[in-house]
Formats: sequence, C-alpha cells, structure tokens
Amino acid sequence: MPEIIEIPIEMAHFQLPQAVQERLHFLLDRQDAGEELNQTERREAEGLVELAEFLSLLSLKSQRVMKQG
Repeated sequence: MPEIIEIPIEMAHFQLPQAVQERLHFLLDRQDAGEELNQTERREAEGLVELAEFLSLLSLKSQRVMKQG
C-alpha cells in the first residue's frame, strides 16, 4: 500500500524564485550556445533542473489530488 503524504496547499503553487530561474536559464543558454560549463556550473545546473522538475511533479500531483477530492 502506498504511503500517503499530506502536502500543504501552498506547496502546490510553489515555484523557484525568479533569481534562481534566471540563473538556471543563464546556465542552460550558455550550454545551448556551445559554451562548456565548468564542473561547478554543471552540477549547479543539474541540481536546479532536478529541483524544478520535482516542484513541477509536486504541483501536478497536488492538482490531481485536489480534483479527486
């Protein structure tokens, strides 16, 4: 049986702060332009992408639960 985790409704709409989003876009834009990121920048970008994906999944799951309830 899956474990049930209660999530405050405010968390369903939580997003990365604007400055963090801008940093992520800056790093990804540099990479897309063919510029090689150093190891620290690469790890930073990977961590921010993982966090953004986690927040998106959290939001989608929360929306689904709210529609079911």
